[in-house]
Amino acid sequence: MVKRKIIRIDESLCNGCGHCVTSCAEGAMQIVNGKAKVIKDSFCDGLGACIGHCPTGALTIVEREAEAFDEEEVKRHLGHQEIPQLQTCPGTGPRRIAHAEGGKQGPLTSELCNWPIQIRLVPPNAPYLKGARLLIAADCSAFACGSMHQDLIKGRVLLIGCPKLDDTDAYEKKLKTIIEANGINDVLVARMEVPCCSALASLVRKAAGKAAVKEVIIGTDGRIVTPA
Repeated sequence: MVKRKIIRIDESLCNGCGHCVTSCAEGAMQIVNGKAKVIKDSFCDGLGACIGHCPTGALTIVEREAEAFDEEEVKRHLGHQEIPQLQTCPGTGPRRIAHAEGGKQGPLTSELCNWPIQIRLVPPNAPYLKGARLLIAADCSAFACGSMHQDLIKGRVLLIGCPKLDDTDAYEKKLKTIIEANGINDVLVARMEVPCCSALASLVRKAAGKAAVKEVIIGTDGRIVTPA
C-alpha cells in the first residue's frame, strides 16, 4: 500500500449515468447497483480523466492509502473484462455491422462496420478492434466529405471525436490503450483543414507508439486537400 492520489465517488451524488465508465481507459469503473464504483484500486491511475465527464460532480481526487497503480495488471484486465453495458443507453453496446450484398442504404453505400464510433464510448476491448485498421476522424469530416464512406471508411474501424470541444488528454490516453491492447499497426487520421482540427493528428501520433499513422486533410468545401 502507498499513499497516492485516487478517484473518490460520492454515492449520494452519483446518478449511475455511466459516463465515467466509458471515459476510463483503464476499465477501473463499473456501475454496481446503480452507482459507480472503482472496482480495484490498482486499476485507477488517479489522473482524473473521468472527472470532467461526470454531470453531477460525484467524482473527486483524494490522497489516501491504496494499492499502487499497476499498468500490466490493467492490460490483462482490459484483455479479459466483460464489456460494460450502460443502464442508461443499451445502444452503446459494441457490435459489428453486416451489410446486405452491396450494402445499399438508399442511393449510396454504407461502409461502416462497427458501433459505437465515438471515442468516448468505444470500450478498449471491443472485439472489432483486434488487429483493426483504424480511421480516426474529426466529427465534421463526414459532413464535409461526400465520398467519406468509399474513400476513407471502407475496410477500417471508425472512431470519431472533436479535438476542439472534447478532452484531448483523455482521447490520447484512451487511444494509446486501444492501440497497444489490440495490436493495431495501421492508423489513418481524417481531419478538417481548419487550424483547431490539427490537434487530432498530433494527439493520435502521440498515442500511436510504433503504429504507422497517415493523415488526410479535408477542406471545408469537401475536397480531400491532402490525401494519405
